[in-house]
Amino acid sequence: MIYLLYGNKDFGIYEEIKKITKNYDELSISKYDLNNAIMQDIISDAQTVSLFADKKIIIVDNANIFTALINKDTDILIEYLNQINPNTTLIFIVHNDKIDSRKKITKLIKKIGTIKEFNDDLNPLNIIKEKFKDYNIDQKTINLFLNRVGSNPLIIKNEIKKIKLYKNNDKTITENDIINITTKKIDIDIFKLIDYIIKKDKEKALELYEEMLKANEEPIKIIVILANQFRIMYQSKELLKKGYTEKDIASTLKIHPYRVKLAIQNSRNYSNKTLLKYLNNLADIDIGIKTGSLNKDNALELFILKN
Repeated sequence: MIYLLYGNKDFGIYEEIKKITKNYDELSISKYDLNNAIMQDIISDAQTVSLFADKKIIIVDNANIFTALINKDTDILIEYLNQINPNTTLIFIVHNDKIDSRKKITKLIKKIGTIKEFNDDLNPLNIIKEKFKDYNIDQKTINLFLNRVGSNPLIIKNEIKKIKLYKNNDKTITENDIINITTKKIDIDIFKLIDYIIKKDKEKALELYEEMLKANEEPIKIIVILANQFRIMYQSKELLKKGYTEKDIASTLKIHPYRVKLAIQNSRNYSNKTLLKYLNNLADIDIGIKTGSLNKDNALELFILKN
């Protein structure tokens, strides 16, 4: 089977991929990024019999050959699509709100495979009402839920799942249920905090840090998140410099490829020396808190002020 999934709503695309891959073992799924990978390697993989199962899936991210921007590597794919391996499912992902329907390759996919668009807005209110359609919940309680968990569709679905598990057969959702069961959101962009720290914008960094504390976020947790992001940014830059692809980096660091992509994007304006400096400073703070030489409540504040 051949799939072409495109649109500006990544959440919808990845939800669809979950549905397609749900019955496959992880060892039977290969992932490529056309920003780095060679089409010939992908086709060779598609033609090869899996060592782990009868059937396998190949996911090809950033498949911009289906847009008007890129025209290379289509001939070899067209050749494969005219004689596909029936035991291989190919999933092409295009992070763009439109594809070029005039292209021969796009027309061929439409003829032999499935093309799905993911551009519709995922209205948080609609998701909540759909998920709670068999429950009694008033608008005031829905508003409270939105205020607490935010508008991220994935978080909304996870929090609703928690409520349903807790309520069991009770079909009435109250405000107390929302307060007692859901996790209050922290509407903070950690990369923005990193950006303020590196740019030495102490006022904005401290302001953002205060917002996180007001949201009852633990200082130690913030330090750990910051250090983890600095580490991924530093390691990704180092491995990229050595010729690793995003896929290779994700495999080496054992993290999701999307996290690598974000780390590389957010680290472009910062030198490895700067990233390593802050990573070491945060490690010292972590040790200081654990040994009792630093107060956890003002350690990160002092870090921001000193750097």
